[in-house]
Amino acid sequence: MKTLLLSMKDVKEALSIKEVISAVEEGYIAYNAGKVQQPDIVSMEIPEYNGETDIKSCYNKLNESISVKIASLFSNNGKDSDLPTMIGTVLLFDGKTGAPLCIMDGSLITGIRTGAAGAISSKLLARKDSKTVAVFGGGGQARMQIYALCQVMDIQEVRVYSEYQKELAKYKGDGEENTRAKVVLCDTPEEAMKDADIAISTTPSKKYFVDKSLVKPGMHIVAVGADMAGKNEWDPEIFRDAKVVNDSIPQCVSLGETRNAIVSGIITEADIYAEIGQLLAGEKPLRERDDEITIFDTTGMGIQDNVTAARVYEIAKEKGLGEYFEFI
Repeated sequence: MKTLLLSMKDVKEALSIKEVISAVEEGYIAYNAGKVQQPDIVSMEIPEYNGETDIKSCYNKLNESISVKIASLFSNNGKDSDLPTMIGTVLLFDGKTGAPLCIMDGSLITGIRTGAAGAISSKLLARKDSKTVAVFGGGGQARMQIYALCQVMDIQEVRVYSEYQKELAKYKGDGEENTRAKVVLCDTPEEAMKDADIAISTTPSKKYFVDKSLVKPGMHIVAVGADMAGKNEWDPEIFRDAKVVNDSIPQCVSLGETRNAIVSGIITEADIYAEIGQLLAGEKPLRERDDEITIFDTTGMGIQDNVTAARVYEIAKEKGLGEYFEFI
């Protein structure tokens, strides 16, 4: 049989943020409905090179496909080399036979599907009049979060802070070129959080830098960076009186920002309000008060990769993208 090989260029041509948002919503609903097998994430740290690698896999009964993604984050890339910080590969298999359908670049898929997740959470949980966003981090994921968010909400100002100040000038240029929002560069987390309605964190920090005092009533928080035990961007005290939504409760209590709040004794697993698939399925109310603090903790799920990769594969075949080779 023939297997399709898709480069990053091919994947980019086959993807659109709107399509990915729709696909990820479908994936979350499928997961909530029990149509997904999703094994635990396999994680490896390579501290001597400031890197980490995650392996996420999934079987989706609805599209009858199996996906395996190997994604690496090497934070020195872009500083010490021309390589991107995020490098990944997705393997897509026929769920009926196990045959390899496609091997595709996973870097863009990881970035867009994670951005889509944050945007979906803001669409569901942020105040409808939200206009200003605080962003922590100036890398690829910090961009994707804003690009996706601006597809679903009328964002007018992005206030961005990064420990690596040198990357912010390009972030401003890219952000204003690809959205209608004004991008403001900030020197401190406090400055970034000023008047923010939504706050998004995308860093690999292991020590929180956003204090509870900076979080105002009515804010929606998208916690992206903590996808491995030991990472921490937010003061665990923020969780005490917040409505906490996870992408996957089992993952977030063992790997995510939610874990930090549980380990600190601020909340218990029973205090988690819902998984996002429950909200999309209409099983629980969304934001119920304008002064409510809502938190979406996302550790990233295999089902997101699965539905996005399956969509890319179908579009690539329609457009004649990529190259086929005899794998078996």
